[in-house]
Amino acid sequence: MIAKPEVNLEGLRDFLKGFDPELKFIDYVDDPTMIPAGTQLTKIAGQQCYFAFGSGRSWNEDAARYIRNILEQKHGSVLEHANYSFHLYGISRSLTHELVRHRAGLAFSQTSQRYVDGKILRFVMRPEFQDDSELEAMFFADIDSAANKYERRAELLMERQQRGQGILTGEKKRDLRKKVNQAARSILPNETEAPTVVTANVRAWRHMLNMRASEHAETEIRRLFVRIFACLLHVDPILFGDFQVVAKPDGIPAIETPFVKV
Repeated sequence: MIAKPEVNLEGLRDFLKGFDPELKFIDYVDDPTMIPAGTQLTKIAGQQCYFAFGSGRSWNEDAARYIRNILEQKHGSVLEHANYSFHLYGISRSLTHELVRHRAGLAFSQTSQRYVDGKILRFVMRPEFQDDSELEAMFFADIDSAANKYERRAELLMERQQRGQGILTGEKKRDLRKKVNQAARSILPNETEAPTVVTANVRAWRHMLNMRASEHAETEIRRLFVRIFACLLHVDPILFGDFQVVAKPDGIPAIETPFVKV
């Protein structure tokens, strides 16, 4: 995780001071109980909907109950304010192609194989191949072959580019590099690493946990989202505390919750 919410309750003070002091709205910013920023932001948004800033409001000490009621009522729009960002690495291009298929509410920034050349090539071994000597050996042979073919193809393309082959020409130096890389990369396998930054709000992360940490999800992506869940739970155990890690017969755990869609 590389980014998470930060809340400044003082930003509410001038607004709340504008109402009758007898309403005691100003006490809202002085709640003595500290809660995770994501929960605090969600709670502010939810209580703004009903102007629940007075003494009869849900206090921070009852935040877990407040969030659970939101989940039960499927009042999911208030979960869209808090965002969390992850830098994902050690993931394959096949995983990222699968990842973006359920992308509502998520932002992705992925390494460009057109702009970046073979100097940073890395590959990701699937979990099914690990601890299997025959499949491991096949994997290493395949990626060595792919890397060598990529380099050789890039060399040949650069030679033709220097000879002025029309389809490989470009006005700028970076355009020339892209013309070579975009043609050379087609030899690369789905096992090529594809580092990616992903940002999503709580509602979207919950949807992705339901989709991608399910027992029906692809193995590599399920493992990833179990780890993402662990990070989210650590940062905000109130917003994500209803999810549970469940063992599955294939040895890869899944995530389950009674609140599948909010």
